[in-house]
Amino acid sequence: MRSRSSLVLGFLAAGCLLFACLLASVRFGAARIGTWDVIGAFVNYGGSEDDLIIRTLRVPRALIAALVGASLAVAGAIIQGLTRNPLSDPGILGIEAGAALAVVGSVFILGASSLTTYALFAFAGAAVAAVVVYGLGTLGGGMTPMKLVVAGAALASLLSSLTTAVLIFNQRTLEEIRFWLAGSVAGRDLELLLQVLPYLTVGLLLAFALGRQITALTLGEDVATGLGQRTAWVRLLSIVTVVLLAGGAVAVAGPIGFVGLVIPHVARFFVGVDYRWILPYSAILGAVLLVSADIAARIVLRPQEVPVGIMTALVGAPFFIYLARQRIKG
Repeated sequence: MRSRSSLVLGFLAAGCLLFACLLASVRFGAARIGTWDVIGAFVNYGGSEDDLIIRTLRVPRALIAALVGASLAVAGAIIQGLTRNPLSDPGILGIEAGAALAVVGSVFILGASSLTTYALFAFAGAAVAAVVVYGLGTLGGGMTPMKLVVAGAALASLLSSLTTAVLIFNQRTLEEIRFWLAGSVAGRDLELLLQVLPYLTVGLLLAFALGRQITALTLGEDVATGLGQRTAWVRLLSIVTVVLLAGGAVAVAGPIGFVGLVIPHVARFFVGVDYRWILPYSAILGAVLLVSADIAARIVLRPQEVPVGIMTALVGAPFFIYLARQRIKG
């Protein structure tokens, strides 16, 4: 059992790491900018080209990457606790598939072309998909983790198939949104983030408030009930929280995979099984991962950029294979 002081120190250390990553994110890119220039852009703003790059492009991008990473990681931790399945991530509720289909539909039917419109339809699609999965999961005698997983996997497969069909038969739609579908924080500004910030903020606050209840759920239905938890309400609130977090994150950055899968395992390695600590650690480590991945996405093929979703997949796919092998052996 980790002591409270060691957990607090670990969290502060992770916070320092996040600050270093944010500073590196502002410094590195197609044009490298010095640390003092970064400080000067805020302390002594002169309207130079570097100042404009820092304040209008790189700082918003770094903040968006951090918040999206934190939201996806916390959503993944909640889903893993809710389903008691270490291979789960927010995609298990069909959130990413619902968001993708909604955006593809908005381009195909309405001719949408702005990131703001994509965000609106993505959030709506994610919410509708989660509601459908929740409805299917409660059929036939109440919700269970297995029914939730099966319903989510089935709906995600259906929605993904519909999305693929539209993209195959309409190349214009594919050209319009292929970069969004790969997952990216490039070109996003604070105005877009501010549109979903209330949802992400409420989602994070709800998540941290549910830490004790989710810990009880991971011990099993009977144990949680014996501890006085109203498990049906806890599951419902948890799903609402995941929709707010993952839906908002996908709306801003597109479907970015593996953050919600990998980070909860890293958090559990450091803090154990108590979700009162897993969730805050997941938030800060998720932010570190996505900011770091975005830095790599900018410099690996400089001056071109790689979608950050590809960088997280390079980290997450081997980790997923490792987890699957361990689960088979176990």
